[in-house]
Amino acid sequence: MQKSMNIRFAEGNDTRLILAFIRELADYENLLAEVTATEELLRKTIFEDRKAEVIIGEVDGEPVAFALFFSNFSTFLGKPGLYLEDLYVKEGYRGYGFGKQLLSFLANLVIERDYGRLEWWCLDWNKPSIDFYKKMGAEPMDEWTVFRLTGKELQQVAAGNSD
Repeated sequence: MQKSMNIRFAEGNDTRLILAFIRELADYENLLAEVTATEELLRKTIFEDRKAEVIIGEVDGEPVAFALFFSNFSTFLGKPGLYLEDLYVKEGYRGYGFGKQLLSFLANLVIERDYGRLEWWCLDWNKPSIDFYKKMGAEPMDEWTVFRLTGKELQQVAAGNSD
């Protein structure tokens, strides 16, 4: 059963709420121990430096969902894209079409901004989300492997000290 949700762009005074959503999502993904973000860091990177954007979904004025995203670039398309870092709907509000509404909002933003695509990652074990994305027509990119450098390894590569 689909219900209506108001979607708005987050503002600086939403920083505490954004961090709470991030922590809830991380807890759901069994990754809460990896969250090092703080309100101060989020306020600076999102609202001062404008490195990402956030939308908040509200039902009857209560925040129930969020999505954090930023621009990337496709050399093949020659256009920017929108990368969805996080999308989260609170547990009691799942099954009402709110995730679909957030993705629809973002897809419209991609079209409005004349970007080439909307993309995101999903954990392999998250079958409900994978099924949801496939049902919407999203294609899993199984032939790609994500690589990441952080911490000490990032520092070593930056210093030219990698093997």
